[in-house]
Amino acid sequence: MIKQRTLKQKISTVGIGLHSGKKVSLTLTPMPIDFGIQFKRSDIANSTPFAVSAEGVIDTMLATKIASHPESKETVSTVEHLMAVLAAFGVDNVLIEVSAAEVPIMDGSSAPFVYLLQSAGIIDQDAPKRFIKIKKTVSVNENDKVAKLEPYNGFSLDFTINFDHPVLSRTSDHVECDFSAKIFIEEFSRARTFGFMRDFERMRELNLGLGGSLDNAIVVDDYRILNEGGLRYPDEFVRHKLLDAVGDLYQLGFPILGKFVGYKAGHRLNNLLIRELMNRPDAYEWVTCEEEDFSILTQFNLPTFVHA
Repeated sequence: MIKQRTLKQKISTVGIGLHSGKKVSLTLTPMPIDFGIQFKRSDIANSTPFAVSAEGVIDTMLATKIASHPESKETVSTVEHLMAVLAAFGVDNVLIEVSAAEVPIMDGSSAPFVYLLQSAGIIDQDAPKRFIKIKKTVSVNENDKVAKLEPYNGFSLDFTINFDHPVLSRTSDHVECDFSAKIFIEEFSRARTFGFMRDFERMRELNLGLGGSLDNAIVVDDYRILNEGGLRYPDEFVRHKLLDAVGDLYQLGFPILGKFVGYKAGHRLNNLLIRELMNRPDAYEWVTCEEEDFSILTQFNLPTFVHA
């Protein structure tokens, strides 16, 4: 039986908010069975924790922003990189407290959060993990952009980007993998968010992106990558988009058994996809591992050092 998981111990870190440019404290606390993944604003008096959900995503411009309801002032943005790590480690139950309206951007990738969870440790809990098993293909599109979920015995991702830009066009635009903690940690977790110099300048004019720098993003001008060290992976751009998709899909709060296919998809389309899934009860079912072929188990076998 694949069991629910939480952290071994409470753990905290500090970073900078991408848009505010201010220091943000982040604390992860182990929680009991069936608590789910919940966020709380520690800087707001009497703040009430709220669980992640497809409908809880209230904005997808530049990042994924969540709240308990659209009118709530207790919002948390830039959650996708942390959510991707929780998905990779199979964490079901955790309270995430932030001291500002956004999760710290760290180095622009998921790697610092991988280290955070490795330091905390992961433990199994005495209850079965629940999966959302895709039974029928669900698809959404906007113009030529597409995101869809198909039946698959495991969790597979297939992502393609298509940017008309001389730098991005020189790198691979497609990546595909059978998802697992090991593959995520080694092949995707260090892929950083990226942006174009002209867009950063425009964001600054709107009082956004105040914490953005070459330390937490790949920045590209019209002809070259401005970061001194270049890329961490030859195809870092598309790998980061896949990383984002993993975090966006985990807004469901449960792991998916299915195949995700994205073409030029972003936060908005990823969220529209899981909303459409939840509106299609004929397209999925809730299962536990006893109802599944054990080939899916490899997805949830964490590298041994995570338990150290």
